[in-house]
Amino acid sequence: MPTTEKGATAKRGAGRPRTAVLSRERIVEAALDLIDEVGAETFSVNLLAARLGVRPSSLYNHIAGKDDLLAAVQEVITDAIDSTMFETQPWANAVAGWARSYREAFIGHPHAIPLFATSPVAGAIRTMEMYERVVHGFERAGWPLQRIIPAIVALECFILGSAMDAVAPPDLFHPGDAAEHVPTLAAAFAAQDRGNGARTESDIAFQTGLAAMIAGLADRDPTPEQRQAPTRK
Repeated sequence: MPTTEKGATAKRGAGRPRTAVLSRERIVEAALDLIDEVGAETFSVNLLAARLGVRPSSLYNHIAGKDDLLAAVQEVITDAIDSTMFETQPWANAVAGWARSYREAFIGHPHAIPLFATSPVAGAIRTMEMYERVVHGFERAGWPLQRIIPAIVALECFILGSAMDAVAPPDLFHPGDAAEHVPTLAAAFAAQDRGNGARTESDIAFQTGLAAMIAGLADRDPTPEQRQAPTRK
């Protein structure tokens, strides 16, 4: 250890290191923050390393690669999706609750939607466990296995689109100065339910579409109970 002029041992500085200690959790959190800021298309490991003030090679002491990192980011978002209702609720109620939770999780991270929609779930263990509960809930309700994944994908397309709509400007259908050329569109825009503070136009559109999707899926692939003719009294 270094010594002073009189031979006494000098003490090490007690301050924090200039670069914060890396951990897998800190890297994943920073990656999600960066995706929220710049978008999934712009995100890169090199950009993340620069944000953290380290060399890219330092990140690989904690992550196996970009795919591993993005799978971990998926897990952070999907941890907020509640799928437990599939274990206790009737199918339609479970789908509705899961869809609402799913949409809320992505409203907070709209820039991550393209990443989530195009990345495989392999490697994201907690995300796969969420889907396991959903699939099991469909199966328990009487759905044939070959129909389950297409139904989930259809629901996800709607849910993720609705999450994007929730952060979009509310006047996308406003015809502006061209109202006189499209009077029916202008009238429909003016007549729409704009909510009451607790519900936004996007919320109303989501509930409308979700109810239609659940009814349509139940009609296309009814459960054994729904296949039976109603009992006449």
